Amino acid sequence: MKLELTRVLHGGSRLGVLKGLGRSGQQSVEVPGCLLYTHLGAVPHLTQETLHTLNKLPPVTQVTMSHIAEHCEVLEEYKEGFRKFSGLHDTVLYSSLHDPASQCPPGYTTNKTVSVWGSGGRIELTVQKFMDLQKHVQPDWYQSMADGETWQNGTSRKRIKKSVTRTLAHLDECLLLHQKSEELNGVEVFGVVEGGDILEERVHSASETAKRPVAGFCLDGLQTGAMTQDLRVELIRAVNKELPEDKPRLLHGVGRPDEVLACVEAGVDLFEGFFPFQVTERGCALCFNFDISPNPELAVLQEEVESGIAAEQHQHGNGNQDASSQMTLFEMDLKDKRYQDDFKPLVEGCGCYCCSNHQRAYVHHLLVTNEMLAGVLLMIHNTAHYLGFFSSLREAMAADKLSLLRSRMLGEIYLESSRNSLF
Repeated sequence: MKLELTRVLHGGSRLGVLKGLGRSGQQSVEVPGCLLYTHLGAVPHLTQETLHTLNKLPPVTQVTMSHIAEHCEVLEEYKEGFRKFSGLHDTVLYSSLHDPASQCPPGYTTNKTVSVWGSGGRIELTVQKFMDLQKHVQPDWYQSMADGETWQNGTSRKRIKKSVTRTLAHLDECLLLHQKSEELNGVEVFGVVEGGDILEERVHSASETAKRPVAGFCLDGLQTGAMTQDLRVELIRAVNKELPEDKPRLLHGVGRPDEVLACVEAGVDLFEGFFPFQVTERGCALCFNFDISPNPELAVLQEEVESGIAAEQHQHGNGNQDASSQMTLFEMDLKDKRYQDDFKPLVEGCGCYCCSNHQRAYVHHLLVTNEMLAGVLLMIHNTAHYLGFFSSLREAMAADKLSLLRSRMLGEIYLESSRNSLF
């Protein structure tokens, strides 16, 4: 695994390609980019055939211990790894600990164990059991076991410090077992940076993790709802100063477009791709603008954009709320009655199957009658729209147009929300 940077912009945002992925070492992913979010290797609502009608799918598929742990015995008996077991072929497999789209109950970690939640309830993992799972899954890379229960508002410094100590100890144990395992030969390990909302602990966790022989870094405990965006960016910038520039940085739990943009500007390379699923589960469609082609009619004053979005972030960016259930300004609620006779596509100009063949009114009808097709069509559109956003983000970085992207994306949303508040 090798990160080749083509540009590093003022402020720390990085444009490049992560090469040498997969057992063959022939696959790569553009950064900044996102992973393909799955439940047990399947993108929710979509068959493999439907999924591959989408263009430029992420080459890295994410699976989580939350979904896989309860199937450990089956994978152990199968012996050929999760990729073949689930019918995945030309993809790079990344194994993470928790499902980023759902919130885990706190209070179930010890000095020796962490817990994940599957369909059958809580499963307690020791480092040995965690590593046995990695052997059975046979991923291309995985995150080390970590104590990430420090994202709740008001977590004490003592608890945060313990989290950092435990996570480093888990990493050392994982690396030791990894080196002794023939099954994991050629598999990469990502170290996890913890530290809650305390700058000193974040820096300590990052500097110590960087001393270990890891291929990259997972920035954990910074997810949507855990803290304000300003604090998140401050912590990421401080952490990145301690990390080597030639290794990738993957951020856990952040998927909202404005937060993605801010974190990219702070130096994050990779994101989990769970946000389209959350939007789909709410019965909503992504509709924000990320077009950076010249269009004077869409220009807005930067001061107005930043003040309006800052106010929205202050309202929604802190606390312990479950972000998965909260509608954002980047989506439309197609369950709303206003769409029952709206015959426009979900997003004008979108070339996805849903927008090319159906109207808002039809998707509204599917939602209110609880038809399964609603989830399929929404997931197609939301995935396509989200991937288009990342493509536009990379294009904007290459052309020095990040400020234009921010104005188009956030300014139009802010002006629309301001108009709606008048009625």
